[in-house]
Amino acid sequence: MATKLDDNDEGFNDINITPFVDVVLVLLVIFMVTAPVMVKESLKVNLPKTLTSDITSKADSIGVAITKEGQVLFNGKLMGPESLQAELTRISKSAPDTNFLISADTDSRHGDVVRMIDMLKKNNLNRFALQVEKIKEGN
Repeated sequence: MATKLDDNDEGFNDINITPFVDVVLVLLVIFMVTAPVMVKESLKVNLPKTLTSDITSKADSIGVAITKEGQVLFNGKLMGPESLQAELTRISKSAPDTNFLISADTDSRHGDVVRMIDMLKKNNLNRFALQVEKIKEGN
């Protein structure tokens, strides 16, 4: 038997959005975890090949990668010119003897590499090397 609603009863008009918020937060966490991996895979650096190389260890170096599109990955993080300058200023004050390993794609512009070296020198960070891929003897 159906009951008649009183004029004062409004019924159930609220929608519970808690499950929706839970799903959105889970998706946000998934994207936050997978985004850096996807960026690193999409930004590949194809190193030039040489017969000789001066670099023996990368343990005490900060890696700087320059892609063929001119994007700069500083220690694995994609950075713009302003944030890169701020990071270099911080390093020059805290650890001026830091070594930098510049990895530029073979198709990157020469000007992008020179700009990176210039930024290092402006911050009195003069310990850097260009990373190359050593060719095996006989190739």
